[in-house]
Amino acid sequence: MRLSAVSTILLASLTISGCAARGEREAAQTSAPSKEMTSSIAKSQTPTPSVEIGETVSRVERQQALVTSLPADPRPEAFLPSNQGGDEVPLPLQRPLAMISPANPMPRAMRQQPMQIYSHQFRDAKPINFGTTSPRKLAVHGVDVSRWQGEIDWETLRTQGANFVYIKATDGGDHLDPMFKKNWRAAQQAGLKHGAYHFFYWCRTAGEQADWFIRNVPREAGALPPVIDVEWNGESSCKRRPSREQVLAKMQVFMDKLEKHYGQRPIVYTAPDFYRDNLRGELLNYPFWLRSVAAHPSKVYPGRNWLFWQYSGSGVSHGVDGRIDLNAFHGSAEEWHNWVASSVR
Repeated sequence: MRLSAVSTILLASLTISGCAARGEREAAQTSAPSKEMTSSIAKSQTPTPSVEIGETVSRVERQQALVTSLPADPRPEAFLPSNQGGDEVPLPLQRPLAMISPANPMPRAMRQQPMQIYSHQFRDAKPINFGTTSPRKLAVHGVDVSRWQGEIDWETLRTQGANFVYIKATDGGDHLDPMFKKNWRAAQQAGLKHGAYHFFYWCRTAGEQADWFIRNVPREAGALPPVIDVEWNGESSCKRRPSREQVLAKMQVFMDKLEKHYGQRPIVYTAPDFYRDNLRGELLNYPFWLRSVAAHPSKVYPGRNWLFWQYSGSGVSHGVDGRIDLNAFHGSAEEWHNWVASSVR
């Protein structure tokens, strides 16, 4: 049956309208996110805070500003590939580097997860009878190492009772322990809680030494607080013995710069004679690591609270050739986990 011209036009218009509507529905269905994708979760109409509870916007802004100002390779100079041969170490820059954030920050919840405590299996080549105050009664033991320990089997050392390790990093303002880079990475891979220490020279300015340490020690998530090693060393080329006031002033400059950079209060390592001359009654708000290889620290450093006790310089352990320094944490296993959770970056 032949349709009139008006009917034909009307039918064509309805057909076009229907196609357009169907096309709009198809387009809407196509643009909707898949239910298998995280983007398919509908956003709440309530504004979502961009920071964790307790954080401030200014903190986030500072972090964003820091990230945008980072160099292309944020690793300390000691961890950058060198084109030089031999055991040459990098020379200090004329000015310190900017603050460096860890390249692969570990989630804080993961950093706080308690790790297995390995029991003390070390021996001592020159054993001391500490009586009822034996360090063996302490739950958490560890070691400190430098180039003089050579190649270390870190997995074995850990199972022998090294639950933490402090690694020699720097001396003065221009010396880097040639094994620091390797020891740091190996300890990390073995799962040891690890930190770095600096041997302080009294013939260099405190600012130079702090800058040198910062340039060579990573600002790494999960690392233990840095350590300043202060003692009189007759074998050092630096024979100066500043006054008590000068010692304290230089130490404060160094520790302030490290605390600002790493966000952790440094630990003070010292020996009996240096402590007697300079530190008795001082720096009460700093944690101390005390060397005492013949008696309990309470007898050698009366009245001083301490965090670590270096009780032997003649330790013997599987995984290490030769002697190694042995240390203990002042507290239970639970107190160790709590301290680590509050102290790591």
